[in-house]
Amino acid sequence: MSPSAAPTAVKPAAENRQADSLQDLSHPGFVHLRVQSSYSLLESTLTLRSIIDACKAQAMPAVAICDRNNMFGALEISEKFAPRGIQPIIGVTLALRAQAKDTAAGSLALLARNASGYQSLLQLVSFAHLHSTGEPAVSWEQLAAHKDGLICLSGGPEGPIDSCLTRAQPDRAAELMQHLAGMFREHFYVELQRYPRAADAASAQKVEQDLAALAYQHRLPLVATNQALFLREEDFEAQDALRCIAQGQLMRDETRAKMSPDHGLKSPDEMCALFADVPEALQNTIAIARRVEFRPSARPPQLPKYDAPDEAAALRAEAEKGLAARLAAAPAGDLAAARTEYEERLAYELKTIIAMGYAGYFLIVADFIGWAKKQNIAVGPGRGSGAGSLAAWALGITELDPLRFGLL
Repeated sequence: MSPSAAPTAVKPAAENRQADSLQDLSHPGFVHLRVQSSYSLLESTLTLRSIIDACKAQAMPAVAICDRNNMFGALEISEKFAPRGIQPIIGVTLALRAQAKDTAAGSLALLARNASGYQSLLQLVSFAHLHSTGEPAVSWEQLAAHKDGLICLSGGPEGPIDSCLTRAQPDRAAELMQHLAGMFREHFYVELQRYPRAADAASAQKVEQDLAALAYQHRLPLVATNQALFLREEDFEAQDALRCIAQGQLMRDETRAKMSPDHGLKSPDEMCALFADVPEALQNTIAIARRVEFRPSARPPQLPKYDAPDEAAALRAEAEKGLAARLAAAPAGDLAAARTEYEERLAYELKTIIAMGYAGYFLIVADFIGWAKKQNIAVGPGRGSGAGSLAAWALGITELDPLRFGLL
């Protein structure tokens, strides 16, 4: 599936100020790169408003939103964060599909650093949803084919490399690390996450040691992240309830897997204290934010040109023909007596539609609704103010006669 072209990159004054503030951060500094919003359905309680407020309160100049397997909020994030002096970094937490008899599943965090990267994310997310039978996921081949313009983070505890180390498969972990480094080159970072209160904190510490050793061995950069799923520690219970709903489990079930209270949206000071022993992992969050030079921006809707020399004349002809067919199909004497009323109403609506420049819009909608009906694809009878349009009824867009029901 080829998504529509991404909006062009822009660099308004607010974003220039963001770049300056990134440079002014006291060392080592920190930028969140793994925040999940409430668009990560039944996983995060972080609304966009709460993320913006937290960034402003903590003087965070940039933030990356990496919702799970979707980009539902990408444009909204961009349009709401940038005017408030926060650099929006568009990303996604994307699941990888395990190969046959292989353990290389897990998820990666992918960030768009330019317009090409944004297109790559659109392609990958579309592939994940169109070609998966269970959880949306992409194959390693699809990832390699759509890597342009992306920054790749190794995924933390959920990533394929950490997963191999957890299963005591260091050779396979090293192979995957080299593979990803070869694929993304200087845009690949080995991700460190620390959750001291997690149930598996002890084993996670051992995995981190092995992970860091592999990264140093292969001369790959480390980056510190925190999978933020809620705002404050007291919000952990609400997030835990969401997780139970998603998994069909009861909160009182002590055997179920839980997240930890450490998944809050920590302040930069908290993150700097947590990773004080690896300052380069903190500094690399700043480096990544500086490398991002793109955000999607809104633009007016662009309709295709309807295939007719004169859209207004075509609309009038189709609507009049459609009304005549509707009236002819009515029971004898039912609508015929009111023909003049219908024709006057249609003439009034067409005059208004054409004057507003919507002739092509009505023709386009009538075209795809008519096509859908011919293909036995269900379409609704009409909703909202559209159901009050006689022109829409005449064109076959709706199935409600607005005069019969006294609709405005």
